[in-house]
Amino acid sequence: MNFLRFLEGIRSPLLNGFFQFITYFGQELLIIAFICTLYWCVNKRFAYILGFTYFTAGLCVQTLKITFRIPRPWILDPNFHPVKSAVPAATGYSFPSGHTQGATSLFAPLALHTKKRIMSFCCICAFLLVGFSRMYLGVHTPKDVLVSMGISLLFAWLITHFSSVLLDKKDYQKYIFLCLTSIAILISIYALLLLQSGKISQKYASDCLKACGAGIGFAFGWYIEQTYLAFDVKTKHIYTQFLKVIVGLSITFLIKLVLSYFIGNNIFAKMVEYFILVLWILVIYPYCFSQIQKYPLQKSGNSIE
Repeated sequence: MNFLRFLEGIRSPLLNGFFQFITYFGQELLIIAFICTLYWCVNKRFAYILGFTYFTAGLCVQTLKITFRIPRPWILDPNFHPVKSAVPAATGYSFPSGHTQGATSLFAPLALHTKKRIMSFCCICAFLLVGFSRMYLGVHTPKDVLVSMGISLLFAWLITHFSSVLLDKKDYQKYIFLCLTSIAILISIYALLLLQSGKISQKYASDCLKACGAGIGFAFGWYIEQTYLAFDVKTKHIYTQFLKVIVGLSITFLIKLVLSYFIGNNIFAKMVEYFILVLWILVIYPYCFSQIQKYPLQKSGNSIE
C-alpha cells in the first residue's frame, strides 16, 4: 500500500487522463476485437496462439481471484482513494489483476512473435504500462499486477513454444480439446461450490463462470474449426477484409446485447452467453463468410477447391 500512496501523491489531471487511456488496452472489448480482426483477416494461426494464451491465463487468474478473495485497495485501507473514473471498471476481487492479464496475454505473444526489436520493445512497454496504470489508478496493488503478469508471461511462453503441438499435430487435437474443456468445467464446479458454501457471492461466481464459458467455447470452436472447417483468411480484395471485420464485430456486439436481454442475469447466463459468442467468432461467422465467398465462384461456373 505504501507504493500506492506514493502514486496517489503524484497524481494530476493530465496523468489521470493518460493512465486511464492506457488501461483501456487491457480491457476485454479491445482485446477481443484485435483477436477477431487477426483471426478473420490476417493470421489465423497466430490468432490461435493469442486465444490460447488469453483464455488459459484468464481461467487461471479467475480461479486465483475466487480462491484468495482479496478486496480492492480502497477496501483494504479506507483512507486510500483510487482515481474515481477507474472504479466502475474495477469489478471483482483485486488479486490478480484481470486488466494486466489481458494486456500481457495480448502483447507478450506479439513481442515473442515479431522479428523487429523495436516492435518487441513497444509490445513489452505496452503491457508494463497497463500494469503500472492499474497501480497508478489505485485499483490494484503491485502484488496483484506482478502475479498476473507472471502468470500471463508463463502461458505466453509455453503456448508460443509448444504452438506446433497445439496447432500442427492432428493426433493431439482431441486430447487438447478434452483437457481445456475439462479444466474449464472443473473450475466452474469449484466456483459453484464456493458460492453454495457462502464463501463468494453470485457476482464473483458469475465472473468466474463467464471465463469458463469463454474457455469452453474456445475449446469447442478451435476443435471444430481445425477439424471440419479450416477456413482461409484471404480474400481477393482488401475492401472485403474491412467489410468482414466491420460486419463481424457489429454482429458480435449485437448478439451480445440480444443474448443479455433474452437469457437474463442468472448464475449461468454469462457462461452461456460467452460460450455462444466465442463459438460465433471461431466457427459460425467464418463458416458464413466462407460460404459467401464461394457463392459468386459457383455461380460463374468456377470450381471450388
